[in-house]
Amino acid sequence: MTGLLVRRAEPADFPAVARLTVAAYEADGQLKDEAGYALVLADVATRAQSGEVLVAVDGSTGRLLGAVTFVLAGTPYADLAGPGEAEFRMLAVDPAAQGRGAGAALVDACVARAADLGCAAVVICVRAGLAATARRLYDRLGFVRLPEKDWSPVPGVDLLGLRLALNAPA
Repeated sequence: MTGLLVRRAEPADFPAVARLTVAAYEADGQLKDEAGYALVLADVATRAQSGEVLVAVDGSTGRLLGAVTFVLAGTPYADLAGPGEAEFRMLAVDPAAQGRGAGAALVDACVARAADLGCAAVVICVRAGLAATARRLYDRLGFVRLPEKDWSPVPGVDLLGLRLALNAPA
């Protein structure tokens, strides 16, 4: 998309990233079973200490359109990543900005970052039953289902593991 920039979030972005992420998860119905997860989503400063928070912004207006957290295996926010893998979490696009390419641009940025770091793959999880749009994006980008990485953080919340192999050394 022309005019879309992806960059690392700065501390001044954190309040807007928190609001956008919580709003996106609420709009998608992902917080109805996990009241406390909104607090985790809103804690952008802690995520930024443990990984890289990236934002997609409209290049002409500076408006924040989306955000994602990129992490490596062994770090506090890495739920699925094993040795040689990167992971991204908490991908969120402003509900009013969906369809403009921000989600795909953020995923592409995470994949490029993982490749730059020499990772063999990128792994993610999506909530079963609620993420049809996300699954279409991930399928289109080459992510494949990895049932052995499925997990449940709390009863009633089932997450499906996906993986994208990279052409990088392991």
